[in-house]
Amino acid sequence: MHYTGESPMQKEIKKRAQFYGVAAVLIAVILVSLCYQLGYIPQVPLPQPSSSSSLMSTFSSYEDLRGFLKTKSKASWTYPYYGSSDGRFFPAGPWLTDTNAAPLSGFGESGDLQHSTTNVQVAGVDEADIVKTDDKGYLYLVTGNNVSILKAYPPEEARLLSTITFDDMTPVGIFVKEDRLAVLGSKYNMVQEPYLVSRYGYYTEMTTYTKVYDISDRTHPDLLRTVTSSGGYISSRMIGEYVYFVASQTAYYTLEIFPNVTIDKVNLPRIELDGNARNVDASEVCYSNSSDDSFLFTTIVALNVKNTAENPTYQTLMMGGTSAIYVSLHDIYITFQGYGQTSIYRLRIENSTISPEAQGEVPGNVLNQFSMDEHNNYFRIATTTWTNWTSQHNVYVLDMNMSIVGRLENLAPSENLHSARFVGNKCYLVTFKKTDPLFVINLTDPTSPAVLGELEIPGYSDYLHPYDEDHLIGVGKETVEAEQGYFAWYQGIKVALFDVSNVSNPLQIANYTIGDRGSDSPVLREHKAFLFDKSKNLLVIPVLVAEVDQSQYPGGVPSYAYGQAVWQGAYVFNVTLNEGFVFRGGITHIENGISISDSNHYVERSLYIENVLYTVSNAKVKLNSLDDLAFLKEIKVN
Repeated sequence: MHYTGESPMQKEIKKRAQFYGVAAVLIAVILVSLCYQLGYIPQVPLPQPSSSSSLMSTFSSYEDLRGFLKTKSKASWTYPYYGSSDGRFFPAGPWLTDTNAAPLSGFGESGDLQHSTTNVQVAGVDEADIVKTDDKGYLYLVTGNNVSILKAYPPEEARLLSTITFDDMTPVGIFVKEDRLAVLGSKYNMVQEPYLVSRYGYYTEMTTYTKVYDISDRTHPDLLRTVTSSGGYISSRMIGEYVYFVASQTAYYTLEIFPNVTIDKVNLPRIELDGNARNVDASEVCYSNSSDDSFLFTTIVALNVKNTAENPTYQTLMMGGTSAIYVSLHDIYITFQGYGQTSIYRLRIENSTISPEAQGEVPGNVLNQFSMDEHNNYFRIATTTWTNWTSQHNVYVLDMNMSIVGRLENLAPSENLHSARFVGNKCYLVTFKKTDPLFVINLTDPTSPAVLGELEIPGYSDYLHPYDEDHLIGVGKETVEAEQGYFAWYQGIKVALFDVSNVSNPLQIANYTIGDRGSDSPVLREHKAFLFDKSKNLLVIPVLVAEVDQSQYPGGVPSYAYGQAVWQGAYVFNVTLNEGFVFRGGITHIENGISISDSNHYVERSLYIENVLYTVSNAKVKLNSLDDLAFLKEIKVN
């Protein structure tokens, strides 16, 4: 620092003047921002959802919302990993309507090609995936930052038609509805907070996108509409012509500007339509009066992908967080896993209307979406609780007010829950530690769930799929019990067929093991990778096959020995009740010396159109005859 010749008193006065000058500027900036947040500018009127039920409240103002967060947040600050990127607040202005959108009449003529569809949990409720097809013989797939459209059938005409490249987002899934393509994606931005002088100087902003294209000309997709919501992508569904997507972001954090000077900041969700944006008003946020470590805004957006003249609608909840969702034809259930319990929010959906109706909670945490189900106006959920470091598993039945009416608790102590599936009035649970108990649970009387039968066999299933009303297919791992200790060594991939017609005595009637310890399949984590068609006796799963070199173990292969990856591709089976699993052959995309570590050629999905089987990797699509698996053609997409 240069000597200025000033006296100590002069330097102190100047220092304080600079301090207060900077402080005045900062306070002015903050006050302007607060004015926007407090609603001193007019807000863009959006179509409003139905009024919320008395079971949930809304805030009267921004100050009311901020006061709630300060009082109810147990943590004094929350790391802002979501939120507004630059503190912008958007002025009033009507939503833009695309007057140049293609007319709704004139969709392509409906085809009649027989084809497989995405493996979903609820009939009539589609789930976004990286691959879709239609009855016109087209294929749509996500590869990296691209979405490609292929002419897939007939095979002699198969070719790449067009590719949409995204620079502003990373696609995570797609929906196809007639001549409309909806692409969902997310974007991460590292954002610097200029006034944050301690703790953290930046945070990560996430934005969720939905882009709707007219694909009546599949060689030239035409962007019709872009809808974004601040926050990270959670999940999505499509019912009829409406896409519902869910995004979540941090609600509150503390800015420390100077020592002993803090500003409590609330980043309200931001909704943007075709470049015109606004913040969700505090009075539109629904919440329940409970405390938590921290809170997040979870926003559900409804978008008509067919009628682009219809403006989207939304509903925002403030909750502890979002873990998994379940969607029926008329309700969205959003769950948050807290310490030892799961909060459940039920929202009624009907086309563009999203109406919060009830909130409740159950002990324990859920595994995934298959741990939940709605049937005959009851919501069923399987959870895991921990007591003194010991796990136990439970099934709860709730009415539409989200009140518990039936419970079955303390199943399989010390076991791990690997999968759950609700089918009609039955619930199937797979737990595992040393052997695999398959529980059959009766839910005919919602107030009195009861175990009907139990099967204990080696191995476990990470995914359960109905074969028919009396049989299940399970995909998981084979296991070998450890000689010492209460555990087992997992081995290769196991597919199993269970007979549950006698509910008090479930049976495994067939099984097939793929590879040795170290083998893997996307189906163990992602049900959409599972292709099954009972009418064709067809089962296809992508697998990474690992094999143990037995010559390395002259005294016998120990159960803990890992194999080396030797093959990746799709295993194709015939599956029947009489013959079980009959391996028909494997289809791989790794050929001509390509390394097994080349994950770009890993088969991730499979589907069929008429008599052609399609396997999909990031690098290409391969066509084989469904009759004899003979190679027909391949199309490079990356």
